Amino acid sequence: QVQLVESGGGSVQSGGSLRLSCTVSGYMPGQYCMAWFRQALGKEREGVASIDSDGTIGYADSAKGRFTISQDNARNTLYLQMNDLKPEDTAMYYCAATDDIYSGLALIGGAFRYWGQGTQVTVSS
Repeated sequence: QVQLVESGGGSVQSGGSLRLSCTVSGYMPGQYCMAWFRQALGKEREGVASIDSDGTIGYADSAKGRFTISQDNARNTLYLQMNDLKPEDTAMYYCAATDDIYSGLALIGGAFRYWGQGTQVTVSS
């Protein structure tokens, strides 16, 4: 059983930065994909960024140029560095994991078996 715990959310002003962390515990397969998703109030969940066990990375268009996904395998932690935050980035951010690398890198939410509880990010103008 894999457990994911997010942290690092908070409230910032437009243009500010935050770094989200996701600590992973339990057994992870040798080949995996992890990702960040977000869901704003009243909107559908959307993928933000993904990274697989080989370091291949994918970004949603909304994240390109502003967000950076990374992982520290020694610390079993996934990160999302978010810069130049905008009010439209306000959402609950979730960490997720899957062994379906192809679908995971494409940020297909249904492919992810494990999810964290989320961390709230609020960006004010």
